[in-house]
Amino acid sequence: MSPLLEGGWVQAAWQGGLGLVVGSFLALASVRLPAGEPIVLARSRCRSCAKALGPHELVPVLSWMIQRGRCRTCAAPIGWRYPVMELSCAGLAAWAALATPGLPGALGALFAWQLLLIAAIDAEHYWLPDRLTLPLAITGLLAAALFEAHQALDRVVGAAAGFLALAGLAWGYRRLRGREGLGGGDPRLLAGIGAWVGWQGLPLTLLLASLAGLSLVLAARLWGRPMAGDDRLPFGAFLALGAWLSWLHATG
Repeated sequence: MSPLLEGGWVQAAWQGGLGLVVGSFLALASVRLPAGEPIVLARSRCRSCAKALGPHELVPVLSWMIQRGRCRTCAAPIGWRYPVMELSCAGLAAWAALATPGLPGALGALFAWQLLLIAAIDAEHYWLPDRLTLPLAITGLLAAALFEAHQALDRVVGAAAGFLALAGLAWGYRRLRGREGLGGGDPRLLAGIGAWVGWQGLPLTLLLASLAGLSLVLAARLWGRPMAGDDRLPFGAFLALGAWLSWLHATG
């Protein structure tokens, strides 16, 4: 095994472990942020009986398995959100490390974690809050400025182009159809994505996002559940998927 690959596996292990912890926080954020509740300062509690959770009840994945997905106090179901988010964050972090070991892999994990939270909230609530999309752009530009200076200009252009592309599309659709066709958060999300993948990664991101959305519509039709004219698609979640695959393509 080459030293590079060996280092990648070591990094994948520790990033995956860190991802479990990050995933627990992101699962909590995905519940509290849409509800307008404090995320960082408030203690973790059972949402049914409000009992504060102890350290032994907050171990990622393991606590959920030992408690069989239920609160130890009131036996209310906890649900799959927490282990799924924890394992997803771990898997994405390890994937980033194996795709490109070293600092780029660590930055890729940060990118993936932000995309995952954005996708989860948009898929569930059709909402792309500025509290998530703006930090995505800021971290992308900071990462370029501090660690990837040769890409800084491409990232700035990517952020501007991403915003203008979808903002222009939304404006044109509104003028032609007289109604909204895109949510207001989509241009800001694509700006954040452009800050990470540069302008070069935007076409692939949009292509993959569109294909993912089209695939969902076709699958619904094949399963006998045609989507009504007013059915919405969480396009932000598809953009997040396209952005991650675009980042992997660029690093491959």
